[in-house]
Amino acid sequence: MPSHKKLFIETLGCAMNVRDSEHMIAELNRKEPYELTEELSEADLIIINTCSVREKPVAKLFSEIGVFNKYKKEGAKIGVCGCTASHLGKDIIKRAPSVDFVLGARNVSKIIEVVDKKHAVEVDTDFDESTYAFGEYRTNPFKAMVNISIGCDKSCTFCIVPATRGDEVSIPSDLLVQEITKAVKNGAKEVMLLGQNVNNYGRRFGSSDEKCDFTQLLQKISKIEGLERIRFTSPHPLHMDDAFIREFASNPKICKQIHVPLQSGSTALLKAMKRGYTKENFINRCEKIRTLCPEATISTDVIVGFPGESDADFEDTMDVLEKVRFEQMFSFKYSPRPYTEAAEFEEQIDSTVAGERLSRLQARHTEILDEIMDAQLGKVHQVYFDELKSNGRVSGRSNDGKLVFVEGSEELLGKIRDVKVTKTSRGALDGELV
Repeated sequence: MPSHKKLFIETLGCAMNVRDSEHMIAELNRKEPYELTEELSEADLIIINTCSVREKPVAKLFSEIGVFNKYKKEGAKIGVCGCTASHLGKDIIKRAPSVDFVLGARNVSKIIEVVDKKHAVEVDTDFDESTYAFGEYRTNPFKAMVNISIGCDKSCTFCIVPATRGDEVSIPSDLLVQEITKAVKNGAKEVMLLGQNVNNYGRRFGSSDEKCDFTQLLQKISKIEGLERIRFTSPHPLHMDDAFIREFASNPKICKQIHVPLQSGSTALLKAMKRGYTKENFINRCEKIRTLCPEATISTDVIVGFPGESDADFEDTMDVLEKVRFEQMFSFKYSPRPYTEAAEFEEQIDSTVAGERLSRLQARHTEILDEIMDAQLGKVHQVYFDELKSNGRVSGRSNDGKLVFVEGSEELLGKIRDVKVTKTSRGALDGELV
């Protein structure tokens, strides 16, 4: 009996990229069986699913292609997919002829078409996959990631995503309910809803006149029998109306963890970023969440050193940190991205200045985080266990998103159990079953 072909896939960037990689694996298996491998040298097909958001993604891509080409076995194919593929297109093959095909972030369903077509390039950002029924594949059967929309309609001046993923289109709610129902039947008790701005869901559908906003979608999904937990990322502060926050706070199936991307605490910089809200708006939404749902954890994104950022602008960001006290913060120095307005702005901030500000921001957040996590000692959380570790431990997430480890076996997988916290750290909690 012939052995299956082997697939090596490297996924960079966000959760949407992780889901796109799962879709590619499923589609490839429709054509012929592939066995996943972590050994580059034994793969028949090598895919890098790229990200354009962080610094120097292009340099990283071509460095990776060089490594792949050096260590791949004879006859193995290399494919470049994702956001960097979208914006570089055929230039990737011009610079690296060893690449066999290029597939943009908006063209995932075409993987079967390009895999056997030498130097194929599919990077159409107007292509609509919103009603395409992908094959079924999930890395972890106990939790399901589900794209609820594709693309982005925002015009944030620092962000390349609209140029690589195209205009925003929502996936019809009945298709989402079907997909999640199938995942639940296969063992998932938790779903993570994905989109560039999930709470802008329903603004545009590709081929239907459905009327359904994000709050209504959450209500529909909540009715799926056997589904116990709903998470989502990332919402946009601009679309956090009172109805949405009330649903978040009151719906028992919605996990009390929410990501509210700040980017900057300065109203002037937020205007330059085209974010659509002010410092005061942002704080108001977070205060509303804390009032209606005191147990909720709030995470955020922050860009330091955006063009024109003054000392006063940065102090505004520090002030928001003090007022909201984020449980998690992803913070970065600004880096210019192609196809973005901010890359052409004057007053680019000196890297040393930006670095000093970032260090100060992160140091203060670390102090806040230590206080938050130390206070967890002795508390009891309901933890959904979904991953078996190699050292006789099992991990899962509390309702409010904290990573928790206990001693245990695979019998805990797919179960929600009460855990008492016995040890704390910044990144995770240790506990024992109660």
